[in-house]
Amino acid sequence: MSPRAPLPPPPPPAELRSWPDREARTADRARALGELGRRLLGPGRLVAFLLVFGLLQLGWGLIGVLLVSLADPLDVFEVLFAVFAAALGTGAFVPGVWLTVRGLRRDRVVRERLVQWALLDRHGPTDARLRAPALSACWLVLSFVMCAAGLWAGFAVPAGTTRDDGGYGLVAYGMGVALILWTTGLTGLVKAVGHYRFAVRLTVPRPAGPDARSASSGPLPPG
Repeated sequence: MSPRAPLPPPPPPAELRSWPDREARTADRARALGELGRRLLGPGRLVAFLLVFGLLQLGWGLIGVLLVSLADPLDVFEVLFAVFAAALGTGAFVPGVWLTVRGLRRDRVVRERLVQWALLDRHGPTDARLRAPALSACWLVLSFVMCAAGLWAGFAVPAGTTRDDGGYGLVAYGMGVALILWTTGLTGLVKAVGHYRFAVRLTVPRPAGPDARSASSGPLPPG
């Protein structure tokens, strides 16, 4: 993967903030929120998400060659081929797991900074763009399809497998496929729903009270 630009830093502490006026603050906030939103749900992040999913399935598929072949008597060449395929699969699966964990950690950092910048102020047009309804819907649909496919595979493979089809090896392979689908889809669902709910809360006007600031001119209270 190519090197990426660093994430926007968190906003400075209150005692070190030196924006000349609210316009400058909201402009910096808009730039930070836009970049952080792209890092969390943007097309590049979606492509990376799908590539890592494909890497996991490719690796597990090659490992599955060995698992399924164990049900039948094998000659030397078949054993060597199955072991070689499993070695290649491990070489793809392990980096896929590492990239998944790395992506989850990076998403957590991005989300924390997104919240920090959002709490700094409110600005209607910027906050409305943060919803990204098309991207959120894309993440939601793809993740839901993965979860549904994983749920189906988790039940269909064990129910439809016999000893002649590959026995326990095929069941283990099918359950691994189902687990990858389910966990990957669930990760995407949580991300899409959580981000959209946060963006909606950000754009809901807060009731004005005698001591409350205007929703368009005051910072967003935490919580």
